[in-house]
Amino acid sequence: MENMIQDKLMVSQLDETDRVAFYKKTYTHVALGVLAFIVFEYLLLKSETVVNFMLSMLEGYRWLIMLGGFMFITNYAESMTLKTPDKNKQYLAYGIYILAEAFIFVPLIYMAVTYTNGFDVLNQAAIVTLSLFTGLSAIVLMTKKDFSFLKSALTIGFFIAIGLIIGGTIFGFNLGLWFSVGMCVLAGGSILYQTSNLVHKYSSDQYIPAALGLFASLMLLFWYVLRIFMSRD
Repeated sequence: MENMIQDKLMVSQLDETDRVAFYKKTYTHVALGVLAFIVFEYLLLKSETVVNFMLSMLEGYRWLIMLGGFMFITNYAESMTLKTPDKNKQYLAYGIYILAEAFIFVPLIYMAVTYTNGFDVLNQAAIVTLSLFTGLSAIVLMTKKDFSFLKSALTIGFFIAIGLIIGGTIFGFNLGLWFSVGMCVLAGGSILYQTSNLVHKYSSDQYIPAALGLFASLMLLFWYVLRIFMSRD
């Protein structure tokens, strides 16, 4: 998310009114992304065919194929929102990414609703996730501290996580609770980094890629918070 167009006015160069307007646009698009995710997820879970297919993809190497496809879509969406000035294409890329998130969440949310305390676990995980997201974002927006130094640590952390996921899938070992806790920490660092980019790295018209980065970090946090809550039951 770093390929910024240098000849455009950066958010940090805007006056207070325009900067606040940019933040509002960005977080509005994050909220709309969450709403679209809920709608997509509801529709997908209503389809027995989709649910059975996604549950079948949890078996062995199939999950790695699913994750590989999701990573490809993530890279495509990030690249498209940054490289094209066409807002319609940016919205399309954002929408495709949200739909991909909804698909990848199908088995986790299905199991959360079916095998735990129904929607109570989902509601609890959502409240904790939104609270952490709001708190971490507020830290950056109020202090205006530059967290770009986290990029290297996050990159290494994500590669280690991917390696552990691949190893767990191939050799059949459970990554367990502490892996989920570690991924929550990693997701928290990603929220700090993406919010810092919102303040320091984006140009004034890049609220869609800014929203996509924040939405991706939010969903990563929700995934592992939900796994932690499910592990209690």
